[in-house]
Amino acid sequence: MLLKHGSRGADVVSLQKKLIDKGYSIQADGIFGNATEFAVRSVQRSCGLIDDGIVGVKTAEALSGADCSGLLGIDHIDAAARRLKVEPEVLFAVNQVESRGKGFFAPGKPAILFERHIMHRRLIAHGVTPTNSRLDLVNTKAGGYKGGMAEYERLDRAKAIHHDAALESCSWGAFQIMGFHWEFLGYPSVVDFVERMKLDESEHFEALVRFIERQPSLHNALKAKDWRSFARGYNGPAYEKNDYHTKLQAAYESRKLRRDL
Repeated sequence: MLLKHGSRGADVVSLQKKLIDKGYSIQADGIFGNATEFAVRSVQRSCGLIDDGIVGVKTAEALSGADCSGLLGIDHIDAAARRLKVEPEVLFAVNQVESRGKGFFAPGKPAILFERHIMHRRLIAHGVTPTNSRLDLVNTKAGGYKGGMAEYERLDRAKAIHHDAALESCSWGAFQIMGFHWEFLGYPSVVDFVERMKLDESEHFEALVRFIERQPSLHNALKAKDWRSFARGYNGPAYEKNDYHTKLQAAYESRKLRRDL
């Protein structure tokens, strides 16, 4: 559950009590207002997190004393903005809308989703003829998802069919970059790409930045803050169904409005 400016209720009271315990002079009134947001952003900055003022799983863990060293931080956003020659708020919006929250299921286990229809294509690309004996792992249609760590069980079984094709058939990390992009993104091999994804969220973000850099239309859309074109290029033709373009614009405008809070 996300808590942000305007949230109300018992969960906000619990959050405010944790902030008070950390020395912030706020009231535990159950209303997530400016004072609570200021305190949350202060905690986020002190932990090196992106200071968006939103309490999701990463900030909640930080408030509980968890190690945040492997998480994406504002310094990563700023460095990538200079590299891509865009406003930091632009990448802030992309991170907020396009990331899947925490990039790891567990230490050394980046978030993944195994795509059986991609496995079918990658086997063909590797010169292997797919069979109908493992339709849960090799199929012309998407599906069979188990979610969470159970996706690793699917991946392990797929690796027994073809190791590299299986790795290429997963989306990896906070931004769910497909493994088959490894060569396009400049990694020496899919194995190297996966090993990098196992390190930390900054590597997930690096893959995203490379994905943008290597597609001029996507990069130019970001520079122009053409959210519709960026969403179409990044999320595909069904982007409007999930309002990705309007979410990106709203996240950008919100950051610009509240960045100096």
